[in-house]
Amino acid sequence: MNSYILNIETSTKACSVALFNNENLIFLKEHASEDYSHSETLSTYISNIIKESGISFIDLSAIAVSMGPGSYTGLRIGVSTAKGLCYALNIPLISISTLQAMALGISKEIISDLYCPMIDARRMEVYSAFYDFSNNIIREIKADIVDETTYESELEKNVVFFGDGAEKLKATIIHKNAKFIDGFFPSAKYMGVLAFEKFQQNIFEDVAYFEPFYLKDFVSGAKN
Repeated sequence: MNSYILNIETSTKACSVALFNNENLIFLKEHASEDYSHSETLSTYISNIIKESGISFIDLSAIAVSMGPGSYTGLRIGVSTAKGLCYALNIPLISISTLQAMALGISKEIISDLYCPMIDARRMEVYSAFYDFSNNIIREIKADIVDETTYESELEKNVVFFGDGAEKLKATIIHKNAKFIDGFFPSAKYMGVLAFEKFQQNIFEDVAYFEPFYLKDFVSGAKN
């Protein structure tokens, strides 16, 4: 049975949309930009993917959205778009942890004991968590203010740090067990397997009441 799930990722500067048939990626459109133009780009990507895939909106089985943490504005745009599609099409909403999807994506490329996806949260603060090779969460999601001792216990094992938050911490986290990956950002292509698992288990969100996982309160006037 074909289950078409549209995956939406807007938690950071990357705007990403992927269409999956069950666990199989069919189409992907994404772009990372410092101007955070998600409000203009997202609807275009969705329309183009539906047109190019040859299916129609009514063929979609569910919408999956990256739930955060991340940019307040980006998450709000992604979740509101996902909710609108679910309402209009009368299909379920699936939420995917941004950091968990990142960890799953990098684990397909690099073998390590632990994976630490990091999203920039301004200054020396990052949103982070730790996952093992099987994508099990080892340490819950936190907003960390990082110094050279922050991850001492985790660094008893080999750790891969990645994401835009990790790039600014290379000079702070200096350890023989730390490996840094540049240029890695959240992508809808990493969400598909997790979304299909939830779809099969009927793990859905309440479309009316679901809110993104902001982790921190929005600070007006700050770039987010």
